[in-house]
This record gives sequence, C-alpha cells and structure tokens, in this order.
Amino acid sequence: SCNVSLVIGYGIYSFLYHQHKSILSFVINVAASCVYGLGFIHLTPQLFINYELRSVEALPWKVFIYRFFNTFVDDLFSFVIDMPLMHRLACFRDDIVFFVFLGQWYVYGAQKRKTD
Repeated sequence: SCNVSLVIGYGIYSFLYHQHKSILSFVINVAASCVYGLGFIHLTPQLFINYELRSVEALPWKVFIYRFFNTFVDDLFSFVIDMPLMHRLACFRDDIVFFVFLGQWYVYGAQKRKTD
C-alpha cells in the first residue's frame, strides 16, 4: 500500500512538472522511474539477513563474486554508453549495496576468524 501511494504520488508529480510527448511516454517514464527507485528494495534483504544473524554464512562466495562482477559491469557500461540519468543513478545504487556487503563480509568474517 505504501509503494502504491509512492507510485501514484510520483506519477502525479511527473505529470505536473515534466513534459511528455505522449501518454505512452508518460507511462513508460513513470514505470521506469518506479523500477529504479523501488529496485533498491530487491537488493537489501540479504543485508538484513546478514545483520540479524551477525554472519555472512547466508551469502555464498559464488553469489558474492556474481554481485561483484555485476556491479563492475554496470558501472563500466554506465560510463561508456549514453543513457538516461536515472539509469546511471540506479547503477550507483547497486554500488552502495555492494559496499555494504563488503563491509559486512569484512566485519562478520573477521568476527568468525577471531572465534576460530
């Protein structure tokens, strides 16, 4: 319900303050902006799992390496290819989550090494 109100609110804001060529352009712009904005929610559950467990055991190495390459390639293409500003910001959103993963890996992994 909160997400629906955010989408409707952004749709009204975009309709009033941005210029669109057509209704289809408006719908695509609002949908893309919502995917970029709300996509952050998709990236964070593992952060909360790691925080609650005080461990990174729930994040296997293969997944961690995949996230590293995914983040690196996104950043590379966001600088090389001409793309909308919202998409570039979404790429950097992934970087923030990845650096939090790195911090958790260092802190919780260091705690495990100390107890061994």
